[in-house]
Amino acid sequence: MDGLLTPRFLLAWAVSFFSGLAFFLFVHFPGFLADLGATEVQIGVVVGVTAFAALLIRPSIGRELDRRGRRPMILAGNAAHVIALSLYLTVHSFGPWLFAVRILHGFAEALVFASLFTYAADIVPDDRRTQGLALFGVSGMLPIAVGGVLGDFVLGRWSFTALFLTSLALGGIALILSLPLVESVTPAGRDAAVSFSRPLVQRDLLPIWWMTFVFSFSLTAYFAFLRTFVDETGIGSVGAFFGAYASAAILLRIFFGWLPDRVGQKRVLYPAMVAFAAGFLALAAAHSIVLVVVAGALCGTGHGYSFPILYAISFGRARRGDRGSASAIYTGLFDAGTLVGGPVLGSLITLVGYSTMFVIAAAWVTAGSLTFAIWEGDVRWRRTTPVSLG
Repeated sequence: MDGLLTPRFLLAWAVSFFSGLAFFLFVHFPGFLADLGATEVQIGVVVGVTAFAALLIRPSIGRELDRRGRRPMILAGNAAHVIALSLYLTVHSFGPWLFAVRILHGFAEALVFASLFTYAADIVPDDRRTQGLALFGVSGMLPIAVGGVLGDFVLGRWSFTALFLTSLALGGIALILSLPLVESVTPAGRDAAVSFSRPLVQRDLLPIWWMTFVFSFSLTAYFAFLRTFVDETGIGSVGAFFGAYASAAILLRIFFGWLPDRVGQKRVLYPAMVAFAAGFLALAAAHSIVLVVVAGALCGTGHGYSFPILYAISFGRARRGDRGSASAIYTGLFDAGTLVGGPVLGSLITLVGYSTMFVIAAAWVTAGSLTFAIWEGDVRWRRTTPVSLG
């Protein structure tokens, strides 16, 4: 771990952990919406609106990360996060105010997520970037496990108000910890000509953007709807799924995070996507908590490798002066996937049920991965020469 676990890496890791924990308590938020009378489709729309808000601000985030540097954006994001979390205490019905709060939350999440991961990519060694990002990503995976279990604990004893207060306290800790962070790059300056669109249309980045969208769209299947799946079917629990999910991802990243840098990033990426798709099939077949836990472990294995590998490839292929924008595009694609995935998957649940929706998600991952492999030139169609029979 020499050269990776530096003091500023660890401090940024802590900021990411606490802000992530505040955010991932909201895996239980669909339950709050259901209590307000929302349907699966309406829940998908709420999730989509939040993602749309985050997506709108991404170009500005990318440009300002390169112009102003990473630290001001980290501070602004955490401050906005605290404000957004406090406003959930004022939401008492399904209406315009709920959407206003969710839009602000989307802005804050976009700022925090993009700026912290760009900061981490700046400070890890180039030849160990995938491993460094995988380890930094533990700060985002651990909250998934803890958020599910902590949310189960809080809601089992109190109410959603207590959940929002807990999230607010965690967001406040993240803001305080972000204050001593030092800048990781020399900013280009406020008047610098920075292009967000250049990495967006860069030819060798296009397949990465596609694969990231496929991945992020699929994540919505359980981040947005696992809560209502458990409530409706009575199978498993949110804490059990996300506990297994994060545990698998964290163990892989700690003990085998070096593997992509050693054997090749895409040689690890494709098996990871197979595990990811298999997790959806396990959820589709789940009739007990055992399969829910297996599904969590498989999906976590896929996520554990896919996120840092795709991020490291995109960061490495981008021009040095465009890396803030490239990071904003990469993280923004998770909002795009949620924006599309929320309403689409919510509608599928209404039409065909949860099990079929999970099967369709598995098919989407498989088809998207095959498309990516062809685009990258990792799969080529070979013409066979007809054999002459004389």
